[in-house]
Amino acid sequence: MFWKRRRYIVVFMAFLGFFNVYSLRVNLSVAIVAMTENRTVLYDNGTVGYEQYFDWSSSLQGYVLSSFFYGYILTPFLGGFISNRFGGNYVFGVGIGTTAVLTLLTPLAAKAGVAVLLAIRIVEGIFEGVTFPCIHAVWSRWAPPTERSRMASIAFAGNYAGTVVAMPMSGILANAWGWESVFYVFGVIGCIWFVAWMFFVKTSPEVDKWISTREKEFILESLGRTEGEQQKIKHPWKGILTSVAVWALVVSHFSENWGFYTLLTQLPTFLKDAMHFELEKTGFVSAVPYLVMGILLFVSGYLADWCQLKGYLTTTQVRRYFNCGAFLAQTVFMIVGAFILEPGPTITCITIAVGLGAFAWSGFAVNHLDLSPKSAGVLMGISNTFATIPGIVSPIITGYITSNKSDEEWKTVFYIAAGIYLVGCVIYWFGVSGELQPWSIEAQERREQEKQQPKAIESLAYTNKVSMEDEM
Repeated sequence: MFWKRRRYIVVFMAFLGFFNVYSLRVNLSVAIVAMTENRTVLYDNGTVGYEQYFDWSSSLQGYVLSSFFYGYILTPFLGGFISNRFGGNYVFGVGIGTTAVLTLLTPLAAKAGVAVLLAIRIVEGIFEGVTFPCIHAVWSRWAPPTERSRMASIAFAGNYAGTVVAMPMSGILANAWGWESVFYVFGVIGCIWFVAWMFFVKTSPEVDKWISTREKEFILESLGRTEGEQQKIKHPWKGILTSVAVWALVVSHFSENWGFYTLLTQLPTFLKDAMHFELEKTGFVSAVPYLVMGILLFVSGYLADWCQLKGYLTTTQVRRYFNCGAFLAQTVFMIVGAFILEPGPTITCITIAVGLGAFAWSGFAVNHLDLSPKSAGVLMGISNTFATIPGIVSPIITGYITSNKSDEEWKTVFYIAAGIYLVGCVIYWFGVSGELQPWSIEAQERREQEKQQPKAIESLAYTNKVSMEDEM
C-alpha cells in the first residue's frame, strides 16, 4: 500500500514525470520516419506517385534529432543550482510542463520550416535539461539512505516506460491519424501530469500537510535533519572539480548515454534501413529493449539496497560491480549484435545490452548522493551536462556514417558505442567511490561538530565544578 507513504507517492509521481520526459523526447524518433518516408499518392488525373511530407537528407535528419540536445546541454548545471534555491519539485514540474506545451506546437513548427522546428526542439531541450539535477534535489530531502537506490531506480524506470509506450504508440498514431497526432497526444498527457505533480508533491516532508508524523520523523532522522532546519548551501567547488570520484562518474554517465542516445534516436531508422521493418512494427520492436530495461531497473535498485543492508557489499563495491558489470556486458553484446547483423540475433543482443544498462543506473546514477547529498543536484548537473554531449554528437555522426544506409556503416556505429562503454568501464572501476567525500558539506559539518564537542564538554565540566563549590 505505497499510497499510504508520502515518499512513495513522490516516487510514483516522479516515475510518471520521467515517463513524460522520455515520451516527449523520443516521439520524434518514430514520427520522423513517417514525416520523411515515401508515401503512395493518387493524383486527380488517376496516376500514382510518391511524395514525402519533408524531403530531408539523412544528415539533416541527424541535426533535427540532435537539436533537442543543443538546448538540453545548457541547463543541467543551472537546474542543480536553482533546485537548491527554489525547490526541486517546482523546477522539475515546470521543466516538463513547458516541454509538453511546446510539443503541442511541434506540428505547426515543422510546417513553418525546418529552422522553426529546430528552434522549438532546442527550447524543449532547455526546459527538460533541468529535470535530472532537480530530482536529485528532491531525493536529498525525501529519500532515506537505505532506500536511495530503489527510490531513484524506480523513478528512473519511468524513462524507459515512456520509451516503451511512446515508440509503438507513435507508430500507431502516425499510421492511423497522421504524424501530427503523435505530438498532440503526448503533449496533452504531459500537461495533465504537470497539474497533478504541482498539487501532490511538496518540496520536503516538513511542508507536506498529508504526511504522517511518524514518516516525517523517520525521514528527517535518517537524513540527519531536524524540522524547520534551513541552511544556505555553499558548494565546495574546488573539492568537486578536483575530485577523482566526481570525474569517474562523469565519464561513466557520458559512456552510458552514448550507447543509450545512439539507440534512442537511431534504432527506428536502423530497423527500417538495415532490418527492413515496416513503420508500425519498427515502433514496437524499438520499444522492447526499453521494456526490459524498465523491468530490470526495479530489480537492480532493490538488489543494490539489499546487498548494502545485508552487509554483503559496501556502497563503493555496489556502485563498482553493478556499473562496470553492466558496461562489460553491453560492450560484448553490442559487438556481437553488430557482427551478426541478422534481425533475430541482432535485436536480441541489442535488447540484452540495453536491458543490462539498468544495473549501471544503480551505479553512476545514484552515486552523486553518496558523495555529497546536499550537493547532489549540482553534481548531477555537472555529469548530465557532459552526458548530454552524446545526444548532440551521436545522431550527427551516425547520420554521416550511414549516408548510404549499408550494413557495414551500421556496424561501425555499434562498434563505436561498444568501445565507449569499455572506456567508461575501466575509468569508473578505478575512480569510483561510494563514500561521503572529505570536501562535502556534510563532512565539513561533522568536523565542525567534532571541534565544538570538546569545548562543550569542557564548559559542562566547569559548570559542574562551580555548582559543587557553591554547594560546599
